[in-house]
Amino acid sequence: MTIVAEILRSKPDGAVHAIAPTATVFEALRLMADKCIGALLVQEGDAIVGIITERDYARKIALVGRTSGETQVRDVMTSSVLCVRSSQTSEECMQLMTGKRLRHLPVVDDGKLLGMISIGDLVKDIISEQKFIIEQLEHYITGGGH
Repeated sequence: MTIVAEILRSKPDGAVHAIAPTATVFEALRLMADKCIGALLVQEGDAIVGIITERDYARKIALVGRTSGETQVRDVMTSSVLCVRSSQTSEECMQLMTGKRLRHLPVVDDGKLLGMISIGDLVKDIISEQKFIIEQLEHYITGGGH
C-alpha cells in the first residue's frame, strides 16, 4: 500500500502554491488558473491559516452576488484545514477525502509543510496499484515464468 511520501515523490511538480489571506479572491483565481490547480493554501508566514478552492469561489462569491475583485480570501476561505502526515496511506487519505468531501490535503510532518495531495493524485495511485495487481494475477494464472 502506498504512503503519502511516495505520492509526493511521484508528482512532477511538488510545489505548493499559497496566497495571503488579505489577497483578493480574483488574485487567488488568477494564480490557480496560471498554475492549473484547484486550490491554494492560505498562509501567514509559514502558518497555514486556511485553504481556498474553486468550489469556494463558486459557492461563496458567484452564487451570493459578491465580486472576486473586492472580496478578500480570508472572507471565503475554509479556515479549518485538515492535514495528513507523509506516513499515512493512500487508502486512509481516500477515506478522509470521501468522508469529509475534500479534494485537497496538505501534507505536514512535525509542523513542516511537505506538499499537497489531491483526489486526482490518489486516484492515479490507486489505479496504478490495481493495474500492477492485475498484471501479477494474469502472470500467475497463465503460469508465466514457470
